[in-house]
Amino acid sequence: MMDLALFPDNDAYVLADATLPAADGRLLRRSLVIDGGRIAAISERAPDTALPVVALDGAMVWPAMADIHTHLDKGFIWDRTPNPDGTFMGALQAVNQDREAYWSTEDVRRRMTFALRCAYAHGTQAVRTHLDTMGTHGQRVWPLIRDMQARWAGRIALQAVSLVMPQSYAGEDGERIARDVASTPGACLGAVLMHDNATPEHLDRLFALAERFGCGLDLHVDENNVRGGTALQAVAETVMRRRFRLPVLCGHCCSLSVQDAPRQAGIVKSVADAGIGIVSLPMCNMYLQDRTPGRTPLWRGVTMVHELHAAGVPVMFASDNTRDPFYAYGDLDMAEVFSQAVRIAHLDHPFGGWWQSVSVTPARWMGLDTALRAGNPADLVVFAARDMNQLVTRPTGPRAVIRHGRAIDARAPSYAEL
Repeated sequence: MMDLALFPDNDAYVLADATLPAADGRLLRRSLVIDGGRIAAISERAPDTALPVVALDGAMVWPAMADIHTHLDKGFIWDRTPNPDGTFMGALQAVNQDREAYWSTEDVRRRMTFALRCAYAHGTQAVRTHLDTMGTHGQRVWPLIRDMQARWAGRIALQAVSLVMPQSYAGEDGERIARDVASTPGACLGAVLMHDNATPEHLDRLFALAERFGCGLDLHVDENNVRGGTALQAVAETVMRRRFRLPVLCGHCCSLSVQDAPRQAGIVKSVADAGIGIVSLPMCNMYLQDRTPGRTPLWRGVTMVHELHAAGVPVMFASDNTRDPFYAYGDLDMAEVFSQAVRIAHLDHPFGGWWQSVSVTPARWMGLDTALRAGNPADLVVFAARDMNQLVTRPTGPRAVIRHGRAIDARAPSYAEL
């Protein structure tokens, strides 16, 4: 955390000599006038003004970040129910065990609150969470998330997604899930799709409910290394066949990277033509994919982010799971996510505009305009780093978080509070 004493407790002041990242990857030295909780002006030189001035000496300023794929109802259970062997099946079994034993409304609320406090302290202003929507928990968690949205309004824009297998949308259960989602601001219908369950029947039922209830889709897709076919292709074909106009976001898409080259090119084109967004979860996928006890992993699990980006597909990165059986680590810190994504997916040489993949791009997908320009809210993160190399090298280094123009106490909560 940077020294909060540097930032005046005023409605109006100047952040002088900041480094701002541009969409094309350039780093610009600029000064920002903050007034009434908004960016009043951005200029090449500090204005001649009587306002208090914070001399940043080149410290980098980003818009507050957006974490578009998380699992807040699973988060922070590692200490009581760890993954026994680090595998995907081990994660499923451990989470099922923990859900049955512990997931009361108050337990989930407490862990969600801890997670959001972490995200807020690190400089995140928008979070989307997938929610296990089955059994008793599935009925309790949607009223809870609406309560959490109200509690966190003005600090974190919170959205939610139903997480079920696609067959759950058949019959009355599907109607009930869709009603819960439709009654929750900003919520999406979701499903876990793989090459063998993304059937036309399942997809048409899911898309029909989304059309009827006016909900976008946010899907777990191909979180495996299966060759010879992908659910991602089936989703893209369904979007185009139905002329579906609501947003469709596909997460993971790991198996795209192990298809043969002609199939890869065809899928990437279909995704672009369908207007689908892609979110990669590099930390969790590195943890789970290709894990066999006693054997070195041979692939990264990351999807084809460069090829998708080059085709015009919006590509984002997110936290995914945090300190639960699906990923043992993490703290809902998007600077860490960016740093790890750079290393895992080679987002450097040059860094270009990839910084937007954890900030402006996911925020826009969630309906927020967070671009660094005059008139927008002064929701900012000031990193002690002066360039991308320094930021990626020390992603958890000193930073200040400014919300509505005021610096906040950016200390993350202690694990002792869990």
